[in-house]
Amino acid sequence: QVQLVESGGGLVQAGGSLRLSCAASGRTFSFAGMGWFRQAPVKEREFVAHISWSGSTNYADSVKGRFTISRDNAKNTVYLQMNSLKPEDTAVYYCAHGRVVTGTHRYSSEYDYWGQGTQVTVSS
Repeated sequence: QVQLVESGGGLVQAGGSLRLSCAASGRTFSFAGMGWFRQAPVKEREFVAHISWSGSTNYADSVKGRFTISRDNAKNTVYLQMNSLKPEDTAVYYCAHGRVVTGTHRYSSEYDYWGQGTQVTVSS
């Protein structure tokens, strides 16, 4: 079992920044890939970013160059630094624990544990 708790969401103006955190507990965190997804109202959950156990990263095209995913294995925490935020970034953001070692890491089915989500609202 893995428990994930997100924090750091809030209301910010367009162009602003937020940093989300996801604290993990339970099964070994260091050897798992971790991802961030988001879901806006009446939209499907979509991939945002992934970081492997070794620190390799990949991003959705919509956030590339603006968002940065990182992890601190000593603290069992993964972060999502979000800069130059846009109103279209408004969504509930979820962190997720990777279920597979290989794969695209862009599909929900590749993750087995999810946090409860944190709301990010970007005003224009």
